[in-house]
Amino acid sequence: MLNLPNLLASLRILIAPIMFWIILNPSLFTDAGYHISWSYFAASLLFVLASVTDFFDGYIAREWNQMTMLGAIIDPLADKMLIIAAFLGLMMIGEASAWAIYIIIIRELFITGIRTVALSEGLDIKASFAGKVKTVVQMIAIGFLLMHWPFGTELLWLAVALTLYSGFEYLWGFRRALLVERSK
Repeated sequence: MLNLPNLLASLRILIAPIMFWIILNPSLFTDAGYHISWSYFAASLLFVLASVTDFFDGYIAREWNQMTMLGAIIDPLADKMLIIAAFLGLMMIGEASAWAIYIIIIRELFITGIRTVALSEGLDIKASFAGKVKTVVQMIAIGFLLMHWPFGTELLWLAVALTLYSGFEYLWGFRRALLVERSK
């Protein structure tokens, strides 16, 4: 079902490659006579816009009772596409550690696989508070790195630590839910 929350998630899916392209092609602005910082600003603006849709699609889905199976699938995928596009772009322009990005991407893919298995088993494993904090710290780190602000690298490594912690926490929750389901 295509409702407002799912449309907002779809908008994130569309924004991700545009933002990625802008990160990798700052000449779009410099060739037009603008300072390169306009490229950083444009990519950051798209990232913030997409990040805000992440908050609102979840809020609207819960408050208006518009949660759907499609939303349960595309919302986390849209989040991953946005985060991965930003981090890969930053890595490719030399603003982010390849190891940090590798760890984040592997965790995101692994947890997406676990989430898919959980859905197929009829298990409902909600994102934990640590997972929500991880996402916020990742988004803040991306913003700092895109704008070339101080402490962007430190925020990235904090995001890596939270990414690993929340991944283990999610895996533990999945294991527990699976054991409870099998004991019925």
